[in-house]
Amino acid sequence: MSREITRTEHSAPAREFTVLLSPTRRGARLARLLAAAHLADLGLPSDSAAHVVGELAANAALHGRVPGRDFRLSLTVRDDKRVRVEVTDTRSDRLPLPADADSDAETGRGLLIVSALADRWGVERGPDPQKTVWAEVDLVP
Repeated sequence: MSREITRTEHSAPAREFTVLLSPTRRGARLARLLAAAHLADLGLPSDSAAHVVGELAANAALHGRVPGRDFRLSLTVRDDKRVRVEVTDTRSDRLPLPADADSDAETGRGLLIVSALADRWGVERGPDPQKTVWAEVDLVP
């Protein structure tokens, strides 16, 4: 009797990292550092993704802050080809809109930077009172 074993291999599983951080400048900086360290531990390029995390986390700390509520950073790496960054805060009433910053302004360019570095980005509402701003960075051209 001959047995044939067929194994279906799926692509590499998604690798995920999630952390809650305080909605402060220090929390935003820590989000960027943790993202860079996590991607480096996986042996993946981290510059663009870390900058995207920094901008989205800074926006969550500045515009999505609710006293006593943290923001959540989630990173998902699929097949070592794409990293999805998600930053969730509790201000669904304040949706991000990219705008042209005044040339002399020191702020207001975060989403323009995200648009330049990410291959895709968007916003998802809910569940109330949350919103998630996400961005995907392709790691392989």
